[in-house]
Amino acid sequence: MKKIILFAILVVALSQLNAQNPIDQAKSATGASSFDVSSLSKGIMDQLGPALSLTDVQKPSVLTEVTSFLTKKKDILPLQATDKAGYTSKLSGLTNGLTGKLKTILTAAQMTKFLGLKPKAASATNVLSQLFY
Repeated sequence: MKKIILFAILVVALSQLNAQNPIDQAKSATGASSFDVSSLSKGIMDQLGPALSLTDVQKPSVLTEVTSFLTKKKDILPLQATDKAGYTSKLSGLTNGLTGKLKTILTAAQMTKFLGLKPKAASATNVLSQLFY
């Protein structure tokens, strides 16, 4: 009888440990909890630097804007699971803001190259897709 009671207590305890609030569930569903802004920023800059021939003066400014964009994107990621239209709208605003800020940092030729780097679709293997999707 003791074993049955202990087993029941264990089952209840485990179910409580696995319970999450809705925000945590949304983050889990969208991968927001694993959205590492720092490593994504580094990966993006590792690609943008050579692709756009960024100067030493441009690199910190581009990094600042990319990091700011990714931080804001991380904040809206839970909407991807709960409000797709809201997420798409907010992401569009963020992307337009990033593009506008990069236009003040990059030359016209660099900006054209940047826009040409947009992947055709979101991809887990292409870090640049984080800037567009």
